[in-house]
Parts: sequence; C-alpha cells; structure tokens
Amino acid sequence: KPCPLCDEAKEVLEPYKRRFVLQEVDITLPENSAWNDKYKYDIPVFHLNGKFLMKHRVDIQKFEDQLTKLELQND
Repeated sequence: KPCPLCDEAKEVLEPYKRRFVLQEVDITLPENSAWNDKYKYDIPVFHLNGKFLMKHRVDIQKFEDQLTKLELQND
C-alpha cells in the first residue's frame, strides 16, 4: 500500500471482469506470510485457476489465451 502496479493491472483486467473472479490477496497480512515470502519483490502476481500465470505486469495476450483455454475446457 499503495501499489500502483496493482492498480494498473486491475484497470487492464477491467474489461474481462465478467469472465473471471478477481481475488486480491494482501501478502502483508500475517496469514499470507507464505505468499509474502515467495512474492514480496515481484508484485503484482497473477494466478489463474490456482496456477501461476504472470507477474509484475499483465501480459494481456497470455491472459486472454489462458482464459479462453480455461473457458473452452469448462464448456
């Protein structure tokens, strides 16, 4: 806090919000210490369906590809 890169990522993902649920994790909270240990220098980090996807900035093409693949699997 503040996290300009997190804010930027949320803006980039905004058009996709109907296609996925964004769950934000505050890694500074004691209950998230494992995430803090792993990612404290790499925020923001993105997981899709529990799997690591990317970090630092949104790669929109990668996100779109993986989201579409996931949607096709669930049809």
